[in-house]
Amino acid sequence: MNPPNIVLILADNLGWGELGCYGGGALRGAPTPRIDALASQGLLLQNFNVESDCVPTRSALMSGRHPIRTGCLQSVPPGLPQGLARREITLAQLLSAQGYATAHYGKWHLGDVQGRFPSDRGFDEWYGIPRTTDESQFTASVGYDPSVADIPYIMQGRAGAPSQNVEEYNLDSRRRIDETLTNRALAFIQRNHAVQKPFFLYLPLTHLHFPTLPHRDFAGRTGHGDFADSMVEMDHRVGQVIDEIERLGISEDTLFIFASDNGPEFRAPYRGTAGPWRGTYHTAMEGSLRVPCIVRWPGKIAAGRVSNEIVHVTDLFSTLARAGGARIPEDRPIDGIDQMPFFLGEQKSLREGFLFHIKNELRAVKWRDWKLHFYWEPEVNEGKGKLESPYLFNITRDPKEESDVLVYNTWVLGPIQRMVRAFHQSATAHPHTAPGAPD
Repeated sequence: MNPPNIVLILADNLGWGELGCYGGGALRGAPTPRIDALASQGLLLQNFNVESDCVPTRSALMSGRHPIRTGCLQSVPPGLPQGLARREITLAQLLSAQGYATAHYGKWHLGDVQGRFPSDRGFDEWYGIPRTTDESQFTASVGYDPSVADIPYIMQGRAGAPSQNVEEYNLDSRRRIDETLTNRALAFIQRNHAVQKPFFLYLPLTHLHFPTLPHRDFAGRTGHGDFADSMVEMDHRVGQVIDEIERLGISEDTLFIFASDNGPEFRAPYRGTAGPWRGTYHTAMEGSLRVPCIVRWPGKIAAGRVSNEIVHVTDLFSTLARAGGARIPEDRPIDGIDQMPFFLGEQKSLREGFLFHIKNELRAVKWRDWKLHFYWEPEVNEGKGKLESPYLFNITRDPKEESDVLVYNTWVLGPIQRMVRAFHQSATAHPHTAPGAPD
C-alpha cells in the first residue's frame, strides 16, 4: 500500500450535534450538505473523543500524548510560555522525514515564539494565527491598551526562517481568514500534485470559535444569524477542498479526515449544541469529549459506515504516522493507538477507554460504556469540586449522565482504577513536562 496524501481539516469548537450527518444541519438552521456527503463516502465516528480545550487537544493530535504529559494544559495569553516543548516529536516531523510535503494553514495554538511555530516543528510552511480567535476582538474592545496587551497578528513562515507578522487579526480579518486559509490549501495541493509529491495538509479552520463571524459573502445566508451563517461557510470551505481533490483525480490516493477539536461553544450568543450529549467544552461531560470525526479513503475505507466504538484524538497521531510509513517514537509514552485496521474494517477499535484531565486534575475516566467522574462540573464554572464518592454513569443507557449507578456497579472500579494505576506508573517512569517549561 503506497503512503497516501493526508488531508486533515479541524473545525474549532464544532459540537457533536451541529452537522446534518450528526442530527443537526437544517435543524440548526444551517444545512451542511458537503460534510454530510463526505460522511456517506466513508466512516462516521460517533464516539470520537478529544481533550477539554483548544491547546490540550491540538497538542494531543500533534504529539500523540495526553496534555498532562506535555504540559499543554490550557490556553494562555500572548507573551507567556505555552505550547509544545521542542523535545516533543510532532506528526509533521514524522511525515516530513518520510518525504511528505507538509503545510499548516489555520490556528496553531502550540507555541508563539521563534522555535515553536509550525515551520519550526515539521511544517514546510504555515499561515494563520499562533493562538486563538477571541483575540480578533482585542483592538475593538473598549479600553484596549496596546502598550500592555499585544496586538494580535495573522502570521506566516517557512522552515528554516523566522515567522513573520502579515496583518492585524481583527474583526475584519477574522471574517476573511477561512477563505484565505482554504485558498492557500488548494494551491498547496495543486503544487505538490504537479510534482507528484505526497503531502500532509493540516487545515485547522477558525470556525466556529467565538466571535463566530461569517465571511461577508455568507452573512445573512441562512436567516438564522452569524453562527448558522458561519456553519454554512465552514461546510462550503470543506467542499472546496473535496472538489479540488476530485478535480485532480487523487481521491483514492488521499486519506481525508474532518474533525473538531472541542465540544460546542458555551459563550452566548455563540452557544452551540452537542446533540444528545450533555455539556460543552471545559467540562468532563460527553458533550465535551465527543465531537464529529469523519474518515474517507475511497477503495480502502468502506463508504457509509457508522461506528460507536471509542477513538481518541491521540489515535490520529499514531494512525496517520503509520499510514505515512513513519515509526512511532519508542523513547517516551505514546498514548495514541494505530486505528487503521479498525478504519479499514479489519477489526474492532483497539481502544477501550482513556483518562480525561482538565489542567492537572484527573476529572474522569471513560471505559467501554461507562464514565467515572472524580469531579462534578456539568456546566462550566458550576462545579461541586472533588467528589468523596465518584459518580458512575452508563453513557449508552444514560447519555445525559443524570443517574449515578455506582452503588449497583462497583465492579467497574476495578478495570478503571487499573487504568489509572498504569498511567501513574508511566508518569513515574517518564515524568511530565511542567507547563511553560523552557526548551
